[in-house]
Amino acid sequence: MSRLLDIGTGGATYSAAGVDIDAGDATVEKMKESVRSTHRLGVMGSIGDFGGLFNLASLKMSSPVLVASADGVGTKLHIAQKLQRFDGVGDDLVAMLVDDLVCVGAEPLFLLDIITVGKVVPDRIASIVSSIATACRRANTALLGGETAEHGGIMGEDDIDVAGFAVGVLEDGTQLGSHRVRSGDALLGFHSPGIRSNGYSLARAVLLGDRSLDEPAWTGSSASLADELLRPSVVYAPAVVAMKSTLGEALHGVAHITGGGLVGNIPRMLPAHCDAVIDMSAFETPEIFFEIQRRGSVATDEMLRVFNCGLGMVLALEPGFVDEAVSIAHEHGVTANLVGYVREGSGEVEFQ
Repeated sequence: MSRLLDIGTGGATYSAAGVDIDAGDATVEKMKESVRSTHRLGVMGSIGDFGGLFNLASLKMSSPVLVASADGVGTKLHIAQKLQRFDGVGDDLVAMLVDDLVCVGAEPLFLLDIITVGKVVPDRIASIVSSIATACRRANTALLGGETAEHGGIMGEDDIDVAGFAVGVLEDGTQLGSHRVRSGDALLGFHSPGIRSNGYSLARAVLLGDRSLDEPAWTGSSASLADELLRPSVVYAPAVVAMKSTLGEALHGVAHITGGGLVGNIPRMLPAHCDAVIDMSAFETPEIFFEIQRRGSVATDEMLRVFNCGLGMVLALEPGFVDEAVSIAHEHGVTANLVGYVREGSGEVEFQ
């Protein structure tokens, strides 16, 4: 029979090596109620199991197709970490995940997070999980489980990274995408009040330098640079889910404007024989983007291929349904309006 050596007491410990098991257990206890608060129809089991369970039969679909996405908050966390302000992290993570799922036409079902730190501080982790749970409830998405990993000796004690993955479902045959988008479609824009969670490597390089995060975001701004850079992402998924349910086949395609900006993401919903024409005067570009341009002398082409520039989502739909779509978006707290159209072309975006 194999057995461990009888070393006695003392010696090296996991805690001394940088991993505090007791702190990890305390963290789990603090987050349990936040996780429970997100449960929706289909959730089975409870936090602490080795895997999260979800009963697809509860959805009563004849041919359910699962859709999955994975993402993280990115270097926006560097700013949150410096200020120890994590209240918006949940919106950023959830938005990056569920707003990708709805582009395919899926209703988000559940999400799992991965929080990696140099040192587990239970209250800090619990605060982040609470913010994720709040955003999950807004998106009707269960926080089904997750992982907190302590990388002592590898990461600094205050270092932190937040990522995760989400799963949604759709009835086979109802997928949105380039196969449905056609010339003559109207393009509806969902407004973004800030940078969301993409392009922060460029934004930080241009805006920070020797500037204080307590300074006004730009000359005459009532918001600090910190407030502007930590502005939470809008979670658009509930508006898109409602729009698909109401408009049915009149909704053709959805593009989530993330890494790659308007130039890189709108073509992802276009067929090869169509172009998207975007009227830049049809929506307001938040001042933070102009500040990035001014501070870094960033060319317009670069801005359009890195940032959302004021549009967090662009949707293609039949022109006769624009007013109804705008109304649905507003009911879900999203500002939206007509920003362009689809025409014959070669799968590119033209800006006017």
